[in-house]
Amino acid sequence: MAARISKRRRFSEGSRSSTGSSGSDSNNLMDLTEFQQWEPIDVADYLTLKGFKNEATLFKKQEISGKVLEYLTEDLLDKKMGVRSVGKRLELLKEFKELKILTDNHKPRVFQDSLKVFNDPIHGHIDIHPLCVHIIDTQQFQRLRYLKQLGSCYLVFPGAAHNRFEHSLGVSHLAGTLARVLQKRQPELNITEKDVLCVQIAGLCHDLGHGPFSHMFDNLFIPTVRPNYEWAHEQASVDMFDYLIEANQLKEVFAEFGLDDQDISFIKEQIAGPLKGKKTEWPYRGRPKDKSFLYEIVANKRNGIDVDKWDYFLRDCHNLGITTSFDCHRFMKFSRVIEVDGKKQICARDKEVGNLYDMFHTRNSLHRRAYQHKVTKIIETMIVEALAKANDYFLVKGKNGNMLKMSEAIDDMVAYTKLTDDITLQIMRSDDPNLDESRRILELVQKRQLYKCIGQTQPPDGTVLDRASIPKMKEEIVLALDPDVLGGTPLPVDQLIMHVVDLNYGMGGQNPIDHVRFYSKDNPQEAVMVRKSEVSQMLPERFAEQHIRVYCKSRETEEIIKASRCFESWCSKKKYVVKAGNVLDPELTPFKPGLDSSHLTPVKKSRTKLSM
Repeated sequence: MAARISKRRRFSEGSRSSTGSSGSDSNNLMDLTEFQQWEPIDVADYLTLKGFKNEATLFKKQEISGKVLEYLTEDLLDKKMGVRSVGKRLELLKEFKELKILTDNHKPRVFQDSLKVFNDPIHGHIDIHPLCVHIIDTQQFQRLRYLKQLGSCYLVFPGAAHNRFEHSLGVSHLAGTLARVLQKRQPELNITEKDVLCVQIAGLCHDLGHGPFSHMFDNLFIPTVRPNYEWAHEQASVDMFDYLIEANQLKEVFAEFGLDDQDISFIKEQIAGPLKGKKTEWPYRGRPKDKSFLYEIVANKRNGIDVDKWDYFLRDCHNLGITTSFDCHRFMKFSRVIEVDGKKQICARDKEVGNLYDMFHTRNSLHRRAYQHKVTKIIETMIVEALAKANDYFLVKGKNGNMLKMSEAIDDMVAYTKLTDDITLQIMRSDDPNLDESRRILELVQKRQLYKCIGQTQPPDGTVLDRASIPKMKEEIVLALDPDVLGGTPLPVDQLIMHVVDLNYGMGGQNPIDHVRFYSKDNPQEAVMVRKSEVSQMLPERFAEQHIRVYCKSRETEEIIKASRCFESWCSKKKYVVKAGNVLDPELTPFKPGLDSSHLTPVKKSRTKLSM
């Protein structure tokens, strides 16, 4: 009992320090700066001494400890705890905010002294939180220096030499910037410093799970060597994040900065979505439904507007030499959180709808001009072919010294840490005879002796092709012409490679702007939709299309001409529009485009090779 009375006295005197009085000693001040450690009875005592006697009873009944004070909102105080007076609710929130400010102002000096400044070519000088610095200075994060952001795009666009490392720093910076903009603009959201730090860490670590050549690894290589195995780099990022913390003993460092297991769950949920095992109306563990908008900052599953895209738009355009008119900083200036259908969303000012269309147009342009470039994609295909042939023989050491295939390394983060873009160089430098075929293919890539694109087409409007139908379409192309027309020898199916390329605004055939909510200057609390027809008559009518590209693996003139003829005939029968630039040079093409297959001249035998 004496201890409890003593604590009350410290609250009584220390409470003056929270309002600016300078007469309290360090012990009085320390009680207030450690409010997160208070038990429910301590919280009730403090509220009583501050003049909230009735409310103290409610808090004690609900067992509210100091750990959750900073998460309370006006809505919770009203509907869950029964604080009916608006004035009392606002006074309580103000009191809790002052406690938080007092705590932040008396953090150890090491917090400020450890702050590091990075000079980023896109965002300028950016501040990095000391806990983020601890994460950066690990082997698992430094691995991102050796993963090209755009994978094989670098082999087509010489300027695209940037890596996942600098992109991750940029995403962390933008995530913190947006969180602080909302924190300052809408204090009622109760965005805490812990929230901001968790968002920054999620932005920093969201790409930890990327494999060699980035998306090529999870989208092409793994499906090739482990078909029907569900795996994505987002889950690998969570696994690598867990391994990073464990291998570098960072759990205690996280605790020093006030982050507990719930915060770590929040970080992982921002990267990969809800964690397994919780099937409720609100599936997240890290933050309550009242803070749903925080899950839209790093990876926005609702409409795709997030800081990850903002950074790679700016960074990729800068390095590719492509211009963009989208301004993410302007978007942040006009963003605010509004409740929509029971969840709080990040909404935009109605006049920013044009800026957002520019953003999705930038995405489409980058895919069309760089990411899905026909040479980029065939280089990816050739590298995947080389890696698939090397998979059984190129082994990496994993946990407990186990030697694993590249395809097995995704289940062992010790081994996966060792997989970077340099695996192609390791294969080429190896003298293992089992890797001869892989070396040959990789040397063809280096010598620019690539598989030849013999045609491109586009299905009619409304036709959506399934990639599962590619083998059947290749058979149709081979059989499109009689072998006699082709000199008596049919074209081998295994000489053809077909790509079905999807180009869209990020949500398939949907308009992503239909999933964005806006507010007006006159009514900033109400979220509304802005229809395309209300914006401009010049916006796209459709938001997705598919292209078909066919390549010939052989570089023999005879085989390329056969493949080109079969493709032209197949497109004619399908009534597919053939894109310009498909026809071979006139001296190599014994027929004119548009002629029926019956007029085709038989192919003459030739061993001449095409120059690239």
